[in-house]
Amino acid sequence: MAKDVDKSAKLKEDGNHHYQAGDFPGAEALYSKAIIADESNPSLYTNRAMARIQLGYYDSAIADCCECLKLSKGENLKAHFILSKCQLAIKDFDAALESALQAHRLCVKTNDKSLGPVTDQVLRCKKDRWDEMEKKRIREGQELEAEIITLMQREREDMVNSCTNEFDRKQVGEEWDHKIATLRETFEKSRPASEQKREVPDWAIDEISFAIMVDPVVTKTGKSYDRSSIMEHLRRHPIDPLTREPLHPSELRPNIQLREACKDFLDKNGWAADW
Repeated sequence: MAKDVDKSAKLKEDGNHHYQAGDFPGAEALYSKAIIADESNPSLYTNRAMARIQLGYYDSAIADCCECLKLSKGENLKAHFILSKCQLAIKDFDAALESALQAHRLCVKTNDKSLGPVTDQVLRCKKDRWDEMEKKRIREGQELEAEIITLMQREREDMVNSCTNEFDRKQVGEEWDHKIATLRETFEKSRPASEQKREVPDWAIDEISFAIMVDPVVTKTGKSYDRSSIMEHLRRHPIDPLTREPLHPSELRPNIQLREACKDFLDKNGWAADW
């Protein structure tokens, strides 16, 4: 079918009206017709992906984002952002974080005004990925406990059966019962700490590197960043990441109180270094 740019643009506009009215099936159908009329327009795929997200068609939305990125040679902020949302929805946490970071990279590179929402998406991906890792850690700990207890109970049974008289069987059985009870008690005592959900507070996270701050400094607007992150940012873009106003390194001031708070948090929560 020959390309019809004007027809495609009209169908896209109609699709936008349907999307804004909450008619997502109608919007998705119109965007699809627009793509048939002009399959080389990257924005049509991201628009259809947004409609498909609303309909819960995450795999199809992912395919649309990938097609858009193919047409855009990987340099499409909106496609990376929407792709991250889809991947997060299907719990592909690593891929979602990578897509969000790509969107953030393009945001910084182009000085795009959507830096705030993109930053929020990166942080959400990191938090959701961490929560999933925490659930896995707790589940594996519970499974390990059950496996060890089961092995000890089997060993107890074997040892008791190897005894040649009732007296020895009773004595060996009691010894193993004591070992198992002691192990259960040990697991029980450690459970509150090991199964407690581990979280990194928002105030400790640098919104450029998305890591925990080690040496925070504060800008003239009162926003804090890790020194290494903001200095690297200013080398490439001499503007405030939040306000987009000019910012010079000499205007940065140490945030001593926040630095001490971050240090105290890391001292008490060594696991957070892997966040």
